[in-house]
Amino acid sequence: MRITYDPEADALYIAFGEGPATVEEVAPGVALDWDREGRLLGIEILDASRRLSDPRALSRLLLEALPTWEKTGA
Repeated sequence: MRITYDPEADALYIAFGEGPATVEEVAPGVALDWDREGRLLGIEILDASRRLSDPRALSRLLLEALPTWEKTGA
């Protein structure tokens, strides 16, 4: 897992894998990237500083507690 925060774009990206992805916008400014098998490749959060009080704190939390994600119905 790789977590990056771009302060200029105010975007947080959590990558679980690489490769071709289908993007699903689940809320305004929040998108999930899925691979062909329905595995979650990444999560993008735009306007992260507005949505999250501390994007780096979220990064630490996700590293400790994130389960394996799979898209249902894929």
